[in-house]
Amino acid sequence: MKAYDVPRTPSTPHGFKYSLVYILKGQRLIGYDNHEHKGDHRHFRTTTTSYVFTTVARLIEDFRRDVAAVKKEPGR
Repeated sequence: MKAYDVPRTPSTPHGFKYSLVYILKGQRLIGYDNHEHKGDHRHFRTTTTSYVFTTVARLIEDFRRDVAAVKKEPGR
């Protein structure tokens, strides 16, 4: 997990740059990030969807919730 303050710009209107990722056996299962050309988004296995960023605390909660859900899957 990494998150840091950046200037507010059209690609970072909230003033944060972040990347949170859960990798298992070399495969990204969960990811939240906001690189410049995609904006805020979430990766869940092979699906990418928009993510509505509100606070860093909420971002971490959402990420941890997804990781916990994946860890509960059969075979994990």
